[in-house]
Amino acid sequence: MAKAYLVLTDGTVFCGEGLGWTGRAQGEIVFNTSMVGYQEILTDPSYAGEIITFTYPLIGNYGTNNGDWESRNIFARGLIIKECCEGPSNWRASESLQEFLKEHKLVGIQGIDTRAVTKHLRYHGTMGGIIANDGTDLEELKEMVKTVPPLSGQQLIKEVSTPFTYTLPGGPTRVVVMDFGVKNNSLRKLQQHGCTVIVVPAQASAVEILGYKPDGILLSNGPGDPQDVPYAVETIKELIQHEIPIFGICMGHQLLGLALGGKTYKLKFGHRGGNHPVKDIKTGRVYITSQNHGFAVDPESLSKDVEVTHINLNDNTVEGLRHKSLPISSVQYHPEAAPGPQDSAYLFEEFLHRLDVSCRIAYMRC
Repeated sequence: MAKAYLVLTDGTVFCGEGLGWTGRAQGEIVFNTSMVGYQEILTDPSYAGEIITFTYPLIGNYGTNNGDWESRNIFARGLIIKECCEGPSNWRASESLQEFLKEHKLVGIQGIDTRAVTKHLRYHGTMGGIIANDGTDLEELKEMVKTVPPLSGQQLIKEVSTPFTYTLPGGPTRVVVMDFGVKNNSLRKLQQHGCTVIVVPAQASAVEILGYKPDGILLSNGPGDPQDVPYAVETIKELIQHEIPIFGICMGHQLLGLALGGKTYKLKFGHRGGNHPVKDIKTGRVYITSQNHGFAVDPESLSKDVEVTHINLNDNTVEGLRHKSLPISSVQYHPEAAPGPQDSAYLFEEFLHRLDVSCRIAYMRC
């Protein structure tokens, strides 16, 4: 196989072998600790702008298929793994990981000591980098990596959001989803609970959203820095005034935090994996969650009208918010999973229960 390089912005170099599409890719280097679910992870729009390092040593052993896509495209910039399985075994598999990467033109590198990469990022923090398997000279890559832009400042949500509004049938309850990079499984969960889902672009105005007469609004997951989308924050502020139930997931959680007057900050190396313990402060119960984010809400910045409902037991960061008087809440993790544990799927039911309660209150007022 062709020689390949991973070069980080701090000058660190890792050597490996080419994987997938032949070429170069640049972006923020992050790591994911999931043992399975690589296809769902690669097709999760929240990874736009990032090159993913998988900590599990063997990737690709069950191949890929047409049913495990979480979006319309692969938005990750590249892939770093220890070893790619060349002979997948699974009755659902339609092609190997190698074939999948080539078909969708994703540059990858294998034969890397991914444990060393992960420890480097944990110690120094996430940083930009380049992977190249096209024969580019190492010294040239060392110069090129100096120009890799930071994740913040890029308009990644505009890259992944739907360019047009579309509707998915499901039932009498109407939920508008603001698409900041929504995963397919979030939409499926809503449909399974009897919702007609109206998916709107991230730039949709409050007037447009309210025009669909929603019973509730879902703020989806998405990539990048929440402070790069002030237009969405302003829209959410307007929606809050109408007292419609709102539920935020991941990026939606961060944007809701900003709309409620809070602040966000960048984590040293983020949370990415399917085994993150989160504690429900009210009940004391601990859930194992699926996560993918590099930013968090600052609890000290929140007003007295907002309370923290969940915390991450690894670092005590905010994992959930709730408005004390309005039907508004959010979580930093992914209750829809795909991949990951289904511990938190009940949050969709809680959201829809708030819709029922809100409708009854509105009826009584009339």
